[in-house]
Amino acid sequence: MIGQSELRNRPLLRPGDVMESIPNLIMTQHSGSGKSNQMFLRGFNLDHGTDFATWVDGMPVNMRSHGHGQGYTDINFLIPELINVIDYRKGPGFVELNDFSSAGGAFIRNYERLPNGQLKIGVGENGYGRALAANSGDAMGGHLLGALETKVYDGPWTDISEDLETINGLLRWSRQGEASSTGLSLMFYDAEWNSADQIPLRAVEQGLIGPFGSLDTDVGGTSRRASLSGYFRWSAGGVDQSISAYVIQYRMQLWSNFTYLLDDPESGDQFEQFDDRVIYGGEWTRDWGGNGGDGHLHHRLGVQLRHDVIDDVGLFNTVERERIDSVRLDAIDETSLGAFYELEYYLAENWRLVAGLRADHYWFDVDSDMPENSGSASDWILSPKGSLAYRFSPETEAYFSAGYGFHSNDARGVTIQVDPVTGEKTEPVDPLVSSLGAEAGFRTQILGGWSMTAALWYLELDSELLYVGDAGN
Repeated sequence: MIGQSELRNRPLLRPGDVMESIPNLIMTQHSGSGKSNQMFLRGFNLDHGTDFATWVDGMPVNMRSHGHGQGYTDINFLIPELINVIDYRKGPGFVELNDFSSAGGAFIRNYERLPNGQLKIGVGENGYGRALAANSGDAMGGHLLGALETKVYDGPWTDISEDLETINGLLRWSRQGEASSTGLSLMFYDAEWNSADQIPLRAVEQGLIGPFGSLDTDVGGTSRRASLSGYFRWSAGGVDQSISAYVIQYRMQLWSNFTYLLDDPESGDQFEQFDDRVIYGGEWTRDWGGNGGDGHLHHRLGVQLRHDVIDDVGLFNTVERERIDSVRLDAIDETSLGAFYELEYYLAENWRLVAGLRADHYWFDVDSDMPENSGSASDWILSPKGSLAYRFSPETEAYFSAGYGFHSNDARGVTIQVDPVTGEKTEPVDPLVSSLGAEAGFRTQILGGWSMTAALWYLELDSELLYVGDAGN
């Protein structure tokens, strides 16, 4: 678990860098400052989040059946100063982790009450500027927190200005009682940017462009996210329960050009990926049991629901960001229902056993502009998990854990019959792809503020076959 005291001591070039506080997680950036980060954990390429699940204040960030990539995780809407804690997991051995969690996951929680009000204005090289105003106080029988951030950046490029412009806001009301608590949150994020993108080495060596130059100055993107979420937690008779719900409106346009004039020497190879959706979801959890000691049993039960209404998700050929023809355009409804149970049992004073099971069911419905690729499908999966730990002292523990995880596949790949580019018949991919992970390790905090973990881990995916948003196949 990582707190704000650790985050504020880290240099941050972009919002995604807060995730690098998770040991061994690397966040890189390409195609402009507004695009989702590329993620790597323990040397495993997670793309934009296909196998690492992320939640912010109880809302999923990973986008399924996304216009650019499966599990697309854009956390540029985070305001680093508002993050209270990042609670992270590694490996698939945790029942609360659902889709996209084969390599692990993170639960990011923002403050409900700020320690101090903040007003920041910063400027830097290459047209960088950022302003933040945030404060909180008592209101309407509870506590009200508000924050507004804006940022601009031109970048170091010679032939293109990144021209990043973002606005980001959060408004949260919460109330804490003796046996219950509740909260409501509004969040809004809007960004647009240009992208320098990748360039061929030979173009630099031949003097066509410099190392910070561009061959296509019309690539970049726009992204918008707005959400309303709420929760209610209560305790009675030794039982803790919570219920939460959310609605998210999301829209993205991304223009890219990877091959310039290879496929179309006349018009060029620029293309647009588009995604417009509304997400509804919620979760109920129940915790009950003792507080430790020999024979102690602790139970956890939960149900998770998510429904994506994707009005349009498409791939288009473009010139100077203007569409000239459609490669593929779809409307998708995708629903998932998951349930989990976990038992924690203290075999003896220093031995702890955790066993869990989760079940997930998915429904896919695709309405494609190519009728052959329309259709419906469903699938379900069981994921058993478990761990055993021995505590040498309150600061030192050895453990072994293992479990099954999974990621869903893009709904378009689940129902595809004909390649929209070549017109050839193709086989659909598996709706849900299972993974198996295991880890043995040792962790200690015996040296005051220092912590150390040594682990041997294993991760295997059943399939690496994915629907590719860049190509539509």
